[in-house]
Amino acid sequence: MATGIQSLIETGSKVWLDSVDPDEVIKNKAIGISGATSNPIIISGLLESGRFDDTMASLITDDISDEDLAWKMTHHLVKQAQDAFHDVWQETKGDNGWVSFELDPLLEDVDNPTPHDVAVATYIKLGKQWAKGHDNRMIKVPATEAGLAALEELAAAGITLNVTLIFSERQYLAARDAIWRGRQRFGQLDSFKSVYSIFVSRVDVYTAKQLPDLSDALQGRVGVINAKQIGIANEAFWADKGLPLKQEMIFASTGKKLDWQDEDYYIAELAGSDILTNPPATNAAIADLGKTYTASSRSLPDQAMLDEFEQKVDIPKLESTLMAEGTEKFADPQKKLIQTISDKRAELAKG
Repeated sequence: MATGIQSLIETGSKVWLDSVDPDEVIKNKAIGISGATSNPIIISGLLESGRFDDTMASLITDDISDEDLAWKMTHHLVKQAQDAFHDVWQETKGDNGWVSFELDPLLEDVDNPTPHDVAVATYIKLGKQWAKGHDNRMIKVPATEAGLAALEELAAAGITLNVTLIFSERQYLAARDAIWRGRQRFGQLDSFKSVYSIFVSRVDVYTAKQLPDLSDALQGRVGVINAKQIGIANEAFWADKGLPLKQEMIFASTGKKLDWQDEDYYIAELAGSDILTNPPATNAAIADLGKTYTASSRSLPDQAMLDEFEQKVDIPKLESTLMAEGTEKFADPQKKLIQTISDKRAELAKG
């Protein structure tokens, strides 16, 4: 019998690991996981564990700042994961086996705002810097106004992109169209790959708080409907482009959030296409459940529920609220990572 992970893959989903922990990468790859993502929370947690003290010590010099050391350690850990999945990237000719590298979240720091034009130019500069020389590294850019404005130039430089912090169709369309314009300028369409990370469960946390009058049928399902509709639109757009590689959604933020939901609620609802990215604990739970999944990512609920969704869910307001929360959550972990580096540096100096 197929394990839960194998069953998910058989429905048509790719399953990625939301971690670059070397041990977890090895363990998850062995059960069929085929790519990974990274962010400052992940890197900070790994460094706090003490497992990488020797590597950090080897990189410390008198003239390196805590911030630069944070980026060197991020690069080191992401590169290890890239090496682990490189054979998948080769076997699929670039359709799978990617590892995401997130650009500087401090460009979105609400406590220390970066002027829009400066942020755009910096995203472009950093994207080129961190992509250079890497086969299977995706550059992760947020769907903020500055991030979106940088995408065309990044794509025109031939960089493979993962657009994150997407909550709405507006963000998705802006990202997709900018990347497609840029990639057509660059050419080499046979190797073109892009992904769009839509956050799912955070939407249902929002509606539970902000839209308590939703029917029982719809409450807790808005995130899934939103993700499915955008996934369907994405598939339709690329269908006639004749591209050998898939331009896919990443269904992110898929952990259970509401009491009535099963542990794998979002996983089961979004199985069947695109990419599911899960932290190690979620992938382990899916494997342990041993369930058989069916393709459901393109199946929408009945018309009555869709009508209520259209009538009661103000998507622009939802996007605005969740992006305000998201950008705060985006920058704060990078500050924590830099503080972790500072603390570790002091600890290592003591011997």
